[in-house]
Amino acid sequence: MGSHLRRCPLVKQVQSLSTQPFYQKGVNAGEEDEQEEPETGIPTSGFDIVTSEMKRNAVYSLNISEFFEMIGKIESVHAQICKDIKDSYKIPEACGVWIKGEVDRNVPFQEKHVAQQASMLGNLEEFGVLERIDGKENCELVERAENSNGVPAVVEFGAGRGYLTQMLADCYGIRRVFLVERKAYKLKADRSLRQKESLILERLRIDIEDLNLNAVESLQRLPYIAIGKHLCGPATDLTLRCCLANERSAEQCGVNCYLRGLAIATCCHHLCQWKHYINKKYLTSLGISKEEFHAITWFTSWAVDTDHGSDLSDVIDFKLRPESIEREECNGNANGVEAIAKNMKAIERAKLGFMCKQIIDMGRLMWLKEHGLQTQLVKYVPSSISPENHLLIARHVGGR
Repeated sequence: MGSHLRRCPLVKQVQSLSTQPFYQKGVNAGEEDEQEEPETGIPTSGFDIVTSEMKRNAVYSLNISEFFEMIGKIESVHAQICKDIKDSYKIPEACGVWIKGEVDRNVPFQEKHVAQQASMLGNLEEFGVLERIDGKENCELVERAENSNGVPAVVEFGAGRGYLTQMLADCYGIRRVFLVERKAYKLKADRSLRQKESLILERLRIDIEDLNLNAVESLQRLPYIAIGKHLCGPATDLTLRCCLANERSAEQCGVNCYLRGLAIATCCHHLCQWKHYINKKYLTSLGISKEEFHAITWFTSWAVDTDHGSDLSDVIDFKLRPESIEREECNGNANGVEAIAKNMKAIERAKLGFMCKQIIDMGRLMWLKEHGLQTQLVKYVPSSISPENHLLIARHVGGR
């Protein structure tokens, strides 16, 4: 057994990671309850993962009146805070070579992924984080920092094989790239990226939860742009905390790496956890409890259960009527909530699912605003390309 452990590559990888200065266990995890205890002043601890099964059972355990009261609250909160989510499918001229399929055929090419990646970059360009330089063959990242060493670096979170960065490298002038990914992948874009003479690439094999970005030596004193395509569930919250939660303390210590802008395509909201969620305070102010948050995250899975070619904006009469409650109560149905949920039309379930996704993402947007960023939440591709089509974009403006 001891001999095996000495040879095990996974054990060696864990041991090697623990010696890295940027490894800090759970630094971006958040707290189960971030409110300080009045007597000790110490955040409460203790956390267990709430599984999808546990969330479902909690919803089904509600009585019918409680269930419809929760639906009404979701509708009310959504109407209050989710007013400005626009369609923003942008294909920038800079990505023409990819859109036309004129890329290295050793690079995996799928039209739906190319459309998503290009629109992410197009939205960054329109938002002022990327800029096309007239009179040059290539594009370049906007240089907005008076005291920085060249254009901003790029940090791709949940990078996988790195093909979002590959497109960015092919279409924009990148000089330094960091790929953050906890898993090992074959067929990575790294080989192609390393062939670009002007580009410096560093892959950080680490969980975002444990990454102290301020301690990455080669990123210090540099501005950077954070990107991530389909950061599943809490990975979005971990990334936001990684980029911004410790930024002020880093500046006080003289470590001058800081966020210029970001583009994160969110997904898999059903995996979100209360502990990790970045803006519990905001949801609580809207009257959403921890238990209701769990229910909301479970409902989000309904958003991907229907025909994604359908236009959900056509579902204008979504509110379930009180007579439905009365009918089920009169029938004495022991499985009333479960029966109602399963008998809802697929398009109605999807509508509720998307409403819940947007509430979660708007909380994230408001957290970014609280940190002084200009922000937008947009639908960056049609749902027919991907039902996971919400993009959170932000940038620092002035004085950064």
